Amino acid sequence: MSGMSDMTWVILGGALVTYVTRFGGHAVLSRFKHIPPRVAAGLNAVPAAVLTTLFAPVALTGGWKESLTLAVVLVVGLRFNVIAMLATSVVVIAFLRHLF
Repeated sequence: MSGMSDMTWVILGGALVTYVTRFGGHAVLSRFKHIPPRVAAGLNAVPAAVLTTLFAPVALTGGWKESLTLAVVLVVGLRFNVIAMLATSVVVIAFLRHLF
C-alpha cells in the first residue's frame, strides 16, 4: 500500500465519501413512509445547487468563449432537458475553442 500515489488516495477517499453519503441518505429516508414536502423540495434543489457550484467559477473567471457557452446552454436549458444541455455545452465550447 505504500506505493499508492496521493491521487489514488484522493480517488479512494472520494469514492468512500460518495458511497457513505448515498447509503446514509437512503438509510435515513427509507425510515419514512412519506417524505415531508420540505425535505422533498430540498432534495429537488440539490442538482441545481451542484451545477451552480460547478459553473459559477467558470462564469466569473472564464473568457468570452465560456461565457457565450453558458449563455447558449441557459437558453437550451429553458427548453430542453439536462442531457441536451450537456451535449450543447460540449459542442459549443469545443467549436469555439477550435475556431478561435
